[in-house]
Amino acid sequence: MRLDSLLLEMSKTKTDDPSAVVLSVGGLVGQEVNLDEFLHHLVDRIAHSMQADRGTLYLVDFPRGEIFSRAAHLPELKQIRLKLGQGVAGHVAQEGGVVNIPATKDERRFNPDIDKITGYRTSSLLAVPLVDAQNTIFGVLQVLNRLGGGIFGPEDEERLKGISAQVSQALQATSLYTELMRARERPEQPVGYFFNKVIGESAPMRAIYKTIQKAAQTDATVLLRGESGTGKELVARAVHVNSRRRTKPFVKVDCAALPGSLIENELFGHEKGAFTGAEARQPGKFEVASGGTVFIDELGELPMPVQGKLLRVLQDREFERVGGTQTVQVDVRIVAATHRDLAQMVREGRFREDLYYRIKVVELGLPPLRARGPEDIERLARHFIAQATKRHHLSREPHLSLEALERLKAWHWPGNVRELENCVESAVVLCEGEVLWSTCRCPMRGAACCPLRPSRWGRTRRWPPWPRSSGGTCCRCWSARRATAPWRRSGSTSGATPWRASSRSSASRKNDLSPSPPRGRGSGRGLAENDTAPAADLGVPAGTAEARQSLRGSAGD
Repeated sequence: MRLDSLLLEMSKTKTDDPSAVVLSVGGLVGQEVNLDEFLHHLVDRIAHSMQADRGTLYLVDFPRGEIFSRAAHLPELKQIRLKLGQGVAGHVAQEGGVVNIPATKDERRFNPDIDKITGYRTSSLLAVPLVDAQNTIFGVLQVLNRLGGGIFGPEDEERLKGISAQVSQALQATSLYTELMRARERPEQPVGYFFNKVIGESAPMRAIYKTIQKAAQTDATVLLRGESGTGKELVARAVHVNSRRRTKPFVKVDCAALPGSLIENELFGHEKGAFTGAEARQPGKFEVASGGTVFIDELGELPMPVQGKLLRVLQDREFERVGGTQTVQVDVRIVAATHRDLAQMVREGRFREDLYYRIKVVELGLPPLRARGPEDIERLARHFIAQATKRHHLSREPHLSLEALERLKAWHWPGNVRELENCVESAVVLCEGEVLWSTCRCPMRGAACCPLRPSRWGRTRRWPPWPRSSGGTCCRCWSARRATAPWRRSGSTSGATPWRASSRSSASRKNDLSPSPPRGRGSGRGLAENDTAPAADLGVPAGTAEARQSLRGSAGD
């Protein structure tokens, strides 16, 4: 079982200390742990601490006005859903306070329907709310039937209240809480989560979650592919944290940040006297991570001589330190990541073919943010707002305006999740209680950052690709029709509408995956000095002073 070490930690805690229930697992709250498994074992520990037969953790579904069981001793049902105010848990979620029922027979707040469905008989019950820092009830902790046939007393009430305070604080540090608050503001999107801190519910991300779950149960080598900023290190940590090696080190080596001559020493260490200045034996990352996981980032930058030594580690789990002859045995798991096309590098002779096949036992391709859809962009944006609020100790979490949200969804994010995070953090720091479009320091803001601006791309540079957002709107300030059609000069010199689409056949357009953008007077150039783009395409109203300034700025900065 992947959380066997967690259970062992829990079993060692004292039942008379409420804080010990959460403190025993507090180190996992900030890691990429499987949230469902974490919550189920947390409920196990709470029931054990309270000497109860069963325990349930309910969360509030704000859009639907319901509570649902997220973790429970409930083998008969997959999930319980109750309206706010229905049953004891629903009453606590709506009104707050502690409810202690020593006998359920004549209790009007007790809902017997669940017992009828499950066949379980509830005789005594104790429930307390989970309250966040804003005094909002977002969940309920409930324990059933004190062991030995007794009832829950005042001491049990105080103990469960102490546990609920600790659990509330712990859950507020997870992405689950962020999702609950996001669903409260955007009810059309249901609550979705899997691994803590790994945000996204799009189809590509759900497929990645399934692969992580399977890979984490083994010691298989994992290769992560994806553009820069797609979250490869986060996925690598999720693989490690949800494996049997979770209590051992997770050691990262960034091959792109080290000179080629130092990578071998960093990975394998060196012996005393191996080179000038080597005054003592120095263990490498593989020895430091013994029993754990080594994450090799930017694998494509690894020099060919070092690739051979890495292949030996993968095959035999052994190596020699630099300047040494003694063979060192290691027990590590290797997770590697790259943004390069390793198959092409193999064909070009720049990457060992045997290492390539050995390292991609489990291969995961992380999608760029533009391929994950607008819902994932919104989930990530709201998550980063919550994170930035905590990081910068702001008194209140800013509200994300609808205009800013729609603009964020429309951009194609060439820097992926990293670019979105930096954009949102900047907006949170600079805003006045609400994240407006004017506070977003993003590259697509206004005419000054429009890709039609010659000062940005230069007149001799190749025009960048024209990605489209999932909503069908061109992310680079052009309409969907212009983004999908091939372009040529219309012959117009008025500057009002300097471009028009050619009349190629639909079959020809279908084969053109990257339509050529508007050209200036010179072939292969950007806009000529006197060429301008329509003001509306630059994101400002036509006919205004701002529009006229935008046209002047975009044409000849």
